[in-house]
Amino acid sequence: MKALIVGAGQGRRLLPLTETVPKALLNVGGKTLLEWQVDSLIECGITEVVFLAGFNVRAVEACLEGLAKSRPGTHFRANYNPFYGIADNLATCWLAREEMRGDFALLNSDTLFSQPVLETLLASPEAPVTVTIDHKARYDDDDMKVELSGTRLLDIGKKLPAERVQGESIGMLLFRGEGPRLFVEALEAAMQEPEGIRQWYLSVIAALARKGVVETVSIAGSEWCEIDYPVDLQTARQMTAAWRRGPVESDAAALARAENS
Repeated sequence: MKALIVGAGQGRRLLPLTETVPKALLNVGGKTLLEWQVDSLIECGITEVVFLAGFNVRAVEACLEGLAKSRPGTHFRANYNPFYGIADNLATCWLAREEMRGDFALLNSDTLFSQPVLETLLASPEAPVTVTIDHKARYDDDDMKVELSGTRLLDIGKKLPAERVQGESIGMLLFRGEGPRLFVEALEAAMQEPEGIRQWYLSVIAALARKGVVETVSIAGSEWCEIDYPVDLQTARQMTAAWRRGPVESDAAALARAENS
């Protein structure tokens, strides 16, 4: 299966850290954010990774070349959006529509996730489009909120009224069967509208949801975070530090290990 990683923007809310460095290439606990994503993708059987690039594409291409050497067996390439400065990510996806001919996962380059998140998505019941969601007590204006009927997506957007909100998208989707074709057709239709170039690709998912073809899968309890602000980067580094340490060993397990050594 193929993974498309959406990361054309500069990430201005992280300035000055992103003055020259794309957000996906920021260091998070000893590896770039992109490396954390790629390693989870590979562990889950993804063999092809396409980065939908824009800002400082040369740095992205150099990183992908390094990944290809250090992770043989996985194919890496960039798909460049030269209009990233004036277009939003719907246009970035539209420019990569030729990459959407078979089943694929689509994820945002600023989503750090533990491997169980991706495993849960890939193991979800078959559907044309599946959106990965989580739940929390309160949602803010920046959350990509969702409205559900059971597991079926009814609507998605940052401006959903509070009484309709039942979760949030974490920025990771799966397209299977007729899903890639439906997504490409919806992208084509959206880009024919005057406002299309300034829309998020999730506005297309909202349109598909109204046709009843979008399901959701909850990853509640699994670790992830979105990196938009410096404070998010601190959270991400704390999260990856815990991953590197591994699960906390109980006193009993430690004693048993010492006795057997």
